[in-house]
Amino acid sequence: MKEKIQEILKSVKYSNFDKDIVSFGFVKNVTLENNKAKIFLEIPSSSPEVANSLKDAIFQALESLGLSEVGVEIQTPQIQEKKASKKNIAPQIKHFVMVSSGKGGVGKSTTSVNLAIALAQSGKKVGLLDADIYGPNIPRMLGLNQTRPQVSDELKKLAPLKAYGVEMMSMGVLYEEGQSLIWRGPMIMRAIEQLLTDVLWSELDVLVIDMPPGTGDAQLTLAQSVPVSAGITVSTPQSVGLDDSARSLDMFSKLNIPMAGIIENMSGFICPNCGEEYDIFGKGTTGALAEKFGTQVLAQIPLEPKVREGGDSGKPITFFHPTSKSAQQYLKASQKLIEFLDEIDAKGGVDNTSIQPTQDHSHLH
Repeated sequence: MKEKIQEILKSVKYSNFDKDIVSFGFVKNVTLENNKAKIFLEIPSSSPEVANSLKDAIFQALESLGLSEVGVEIQTPQIQEKKASKKNIAPQIKHFVMVSSGKGGVGKSTTSVNLAIALAQSGKKVGLLDADIYGPNIPRMLGLNQTRPQVSDELKKLAPLKAYGVEMMSMGVLYEEGQSLIWRGPMIMRAIEQLLTDVLWSELDVLVIDMPPGTGDAQLTLAQSVPVSAGITVSTPQSVGLDDSARSLDMFSKLNIPMAGIIENMSGFICPNCGEEYDIFGKGTTGALAEKFGTQVLAQIPLEPKVREGGDSGKPITFFHPTSKSAQQYLKASQKLIEFLDEIDAKGGVDNTSIQPTQDHSHLH
């Protein structure tokens, strides 16, 4: 019967995530005595709403078993025993910034590239980690898709590639271009950890991390591995885009990641011939979403052909057309992000690493 309970618990998804509580490792113990079951969980969120929602889902899932009693005990970061220290597998990096989106195709990688360059132009020492394992497009956007990183024989680590004042590493430069990756969750988690530990990142002010779209293994792994200073959600103005972005913002809340704000992408279209701007997807709709989650709109990036052309040719608009409206918006976003990170520093930093991941470091190279 215990095995049956464990199997049924695999149908219970963690709040606003695509993965179940068993696969996440949140179920710590299941006991069964005299037809009475007790389930013990540890979750990363201290929100009572999340705990209560999980309890209701578990009660409902186990209802069909006809148990005389079901008890659910949930430990949260507030009542767990204190961990020895914050976990940070890349301590030479001052700030980790997670760039996320509720779904693909909203311009998240383009945003990550141009935001990183804008931060570098502001005088910061910047790295860019392409953690979008399934769609690593950043090497092409930086003109590095034909380049392979050097390996330090002495340290057995990879040297990051450099372009436009930014250090970069991506799975896209570690295997042949066009090759598909069919990976399960644990492989993704190990890869992200290794891209942090097996790369010779400098002492960076900021590491911008381009995440896979959605909410799942990669996001949880990162929050467990390093103290993420800020989360940024990239959204488009349409209602369907905002629905997905709300999930992304809620994920930051669940993982105790401070929300730096929303970047509204495809916010109006600038005609290359006449310079007129048309709100073909709507505009300004992210403001209400930002207010709901107690955050801000960092920038509104218009649809501008030079953005797409720059991404395809490896010539980012922020570097090659700094006076364009899009480049100015990316610069505005970088300034607001710097102010946000300064506030984080003033508060003594962050700790969103309450759950420790399983360590397994086989070498990438």
